[in-house]
Amino acid sequence: MNNIWNNRKTGEESPFIKLGPFKLRLPFIHYRFEWPDYVQGLMMCAVDLAAIPLMIELLGMPFEVALAVVLLNGILYLSQHLLGDPVVPGWITPAIPLIMVYCSAFPEGPDRVHALVAFQLTLGLVALFLGATGMANRVVSYVPAAIKSGIILGAGFAAVISVFELGGRFDSYPWTISIAVGIAFYLIFSQHFNKIKRRNPILAMIGKLGILPVILLSVVIAPLFGEAPWPNVEWSLINPDFETLWREYTVIGLGFPPLILFITAIPTVLAVYIVLFGDVLQSRALISEADALRPDEHIDYDSNRAHLIFGGRNTLMSIIGPDLTMAGPLWAAMQVVIIERYKEGKDAMHSLFGGSGSFRWG
Repeated sequence: MNNIWNNRKTGEESPFIKLGPFKLRLPFIHYRFEWPDYVQGLMMCAVDLAAIPLMIELLGMPFEVALAVVLLNGILYLSQHLLGDPVVPGWITPAIPLIMVYCSAFPEGPDRVHALVAFQLTLGLVALFLGATGMANRVVSYVPAAIKSGIILGAGFAAVISVFELGGRFDSYPWTISIAVGIAFYLIFSQHFNKIKRRNPILAMIGKLGILPVILLSVVIAPLFGEAPWPNVEWSLINPDFETLWREYTVIGLGFPPLILFITAIPTVLAVYIVLFGDVLQSRALISEADALRPDEHIDYDSNRAHLIFGGRNTLMSIIGPDLTMAGPLWAAMQVVIIERYKEGKDAMHSLFGGSGSFRWG
């Protein structure tokens, strides 16, 4: 059974084990482990820790408890590619302010925790229902192409506007963002860099690491231009507090939320699902583009399966560790980086599952 990934014939899917609607793929067996993407994921996992101050602010969680939630969410990220969805999953980022406003309307303490639990569970059940009934694919197929294009373009514009709007991050880090964005575009999208890295092993390694070299460079650029202090590194071990999490912040210790909270959550859940739907469209568009350029591998992207997986993640997290950032289907920025390397050919990345999976194993 070892290395059966290497037996894939041109035009076939990567090997898998059929599990109902899911297609189980294990590293080293069903796909080649991609070490550059693993290293990139190992460093980029620090981004997930940004959820901790948000949960401390909203729920009054101790740091160790919020860390436990982040770890649980990180483990469940793996289920997306393991069960057949070749994407890098992430938060439902644009919806976070909306969720914070909704939950803040409830008193801090058990009532606010119950509100978040009811919200995430409702969102998870909606996604599971759409996936299980096959309605997710129908919704995606029935939406006119013009609206799909508008949603995808709108998501991109929203990300850019959030950085460059008045009072946005560009105002605080103009030099760092300008230099980092320029270098990132050159490393990831430039045909010139794509040519010269083939002749230079050092440049080839930099190219394999995607956006990671740019992030590390930004850590140096920002202090040099006086836009941030030099990092103050402190080495220590912190134990996630699962006991307090399950006793004080989940249905295990607090009991199930009252029915009225599920009813109250429905309008906001539908608003968040619209954002979620945009992520699904982005996933399909990015994978379709990559699939067209790599005839050696057929990629089976199924919106129903994707809904079942991230719906299941949200449902489970609402029980064992309610998470403000929610369990989204796509980390668009990293998916683009993985796909750009995938487009370079079979030698660069044998399978898209190898890239997205290795990243999340990190």
